[in-house]
Amino acid sequence: MPNNQLKRLAHGAMMIALFTVLVAIAFYVPFINLIATLFAPLPIAWYSAKFDRSSSILVAILGCIIPFFFGGLLIIPFALIFASLGVVMGDSLRLKKSKVFLLMSSGITLLITFAVQYIISLKLFETDFIKESMQLMRDSYKKSFELSQSLTGQTPMDETALNLLFDTMEMTLPASITIAVFFFTFLIISINLPMLKRLGVNVPKFNAFKNLRLPKSILWYYLILLSVNLFISPETGTPLYVICLNLSMVLWLLLTLQGISFIHFCLDAYGSPSILKVLATIIAIPLYSFVVLIGIFDLGFDIRSFVKGKIQR
Repeated sequence: MPNNQLKRLAHGAMMIALFTVLVAIAFYVPFINLIATLFAPLPIAWYSAKFDRSSSILVAILGCIIPFFFGGLLIIPFALIFASLGVVMGDSLRLKKSKVFLLMSSGITLLITFAVQYIISLKLFETDFIKESMQLMRDSYKKSFELSQSLTGQTPMDETALNLLFDTMEMTLPASITIAVFFFTFLIISINLPMLKRLGVNVPKFNAFKNLRLPKSILWYYLILLSVNLFISPETGTPLYVICLNLSMVLWLLLTLQGISFIHFCLDAYGSPSILKVLATIIAIPLYSFVVLIGIFDLGFDIRSFVKGKIQR
């Protein structure tokens, strides 16, 4: 027992030190900070996968406190994001959860952490960094359009269209942030799981992308959303309009992924080279409306069995 406690303490101290170094590099050092950001949750994730939850939370808390002595208050929210992500990742691995559970739990943790930090920034420091970022982007676009007009005599977009664009962007911020957070989480997981495997942690695997099957309930959500837009037609700017707009973005993305997955399935069934899958994925982006229809048919009907049977003949 004393040996186990000593081992826990020794590994905890090492992981806190390594986590502090990675967070400091990610916060201060240009260029290298991108690499350090991707690997920042690794020490806490490894410790959490090896030891119990209470010890992992304690190590994560200390990992957030120690960087304060190097970077002050500004570095604590930065460290908190990766510490919480590391604990959830490692705990999911320790409990031998699936990779889908790992992705969902890690993504939700990042969303909650981001939301808490945003509320604290808004209430305590009276700083709305999202609103300020949008205003900065709006001013930047206006200046670039003014410069373009002074050089060419023409403007790429009138002020009404520009305001409409930014109003739409502001209304879709919840969906945009959610999608960005889950994409970032997927990237972190994809990079760190092979490293954790090398360090002796059992890690789960995703099924092949061609076998992706989203829940059929997504079709019902999409049908309800279409019905609301068709029969109620919420006015622009109303809460119902914002909700429908954000849900539409998320559902379009999911159905597009389902459609691309079906295309990969067909290409793989015909024994097509991998380069065709890459080209099909690139072409699917501008043709997402058509790909969404493919995704709907793939979820609603068993067309994969039809394609498989057709090929086997």
